This record gives sequence, C-alpha cells and structure tokens, in this order.
Amino acid sequence: MTLPDDRHEAVPEPAGTEQWKESFIGIGSNLGQRESYLREAVRELGLHQLVEVVRVSDIYETEPVGYADQGRFLNMVAVVRTQLPPASLHKHMKNIEDRLGRVRTIRNGPRTVDLDLLLMDETALDTPELIIPHPRMWERAFVLIPLLDTAAERPKLLATIAEHLDSLDGKEGVTRWSNFNWRSVSERSGS
Repeated sequence: MTLPDDRHEAVPEPAGTEQWKESFIGIGSNLGQRESYLREAVRELGLHQLVEVVRVSDIYETEPVGYADQGRFLNMVAVVRTQLPPASLHKHMKNIEDRLGRVRTIRNGPRTVDLDLLLMDETALDTPELIIPHPRMWERAFVLIPLLDTAAERPKLLATIAEHLDSLDGKEGVTRWSNFNWRSVSERSGS
C-alpha cells in the first residue's frame, strides 16, 4: 500500500528489519532559481521518515552535457542514510523531482531539478528503472568532483574517484559555486 505522500509511505518490512545503508545522490538544476531547487531537494530528501541527510558537497557550476543548447547547471551530491530499498529511495527521489516541477521533454534537457542515485553502499542493481552504481557517473566530472567532497570517510571510494578524475577531460569546466549549509536548511524545516 502506498500513501499519496511518499515521505510516509507504507514500508514493506517492519521498521528496523532493513539495514541502514549510505547512499550518494547527485542533484542538479539549470532552470529558475537553481540553488533554491538544490536546497529544497536536500530538504525534501530528509523529510522521509526512513531517510537522513548526513552530509553534502559544495555546489559546482558546470556546462551542460549531452544536449548543449541550455543554461549552465548547478550540481552537488547529498549523502543519505536510509532503510529504504533502492527502488523505494528512487521513487522518493522521482516524487521530489515532480513536486519541484521537473518536466521530462528533452533527454538531458533543461530541468528544475534532477536527482540521480549514484551509489548505495555495496549494492549492485540493474533493472529497467534503476542501475546502481549509476552507469555514467565515472565519465562525468560534474558528478565526480562533488562526490569527492562527500567521500572523505571512504578511502577506497576516494581512490576510485581520484583515479577516474585523473583520466577525465572536462574537469576545468566544473567551478565551485558556493558551499552548502544544509543543516540550516533542515533546521528551518523543523527536521
């Protein structure tokens, strides 16, 4: 059973039986008040009863990839702890995109906000709806640079990111926009 508001959706297993997992979520925006969309997406991630935002990267500005006839993006990574299975976390993320006005008309086109599940602990998944690890993350400096900000507690992940960044073109197109005080965002929302 799914309730209309996914932040309080029915949980398939009794609370506490699913192990907490750390997940890395890429967030991007290139329409409207880009930074506001990023902040609201992080706030909404943490509103789910089984999702806790534990750290975030700085915000970076980047050129678009794929469909080039659009504005520059702001990108970041949020790390959450969750008991949700991958499909439920992905659904929560897609519902956030919908609530924030995401319209899917052009592949890789302009968007108010985009949330991508990059990694979920050691989970490997390949379904028509979701692939973990994200299949193109290692090819994208706009993902790897903010991911590097959030991976300090994971030496193997840091080494893997650094290895991919060393061989990747386009790093110079990723510039730091601002730091992100996500705790003040969650404190204002009452979380």
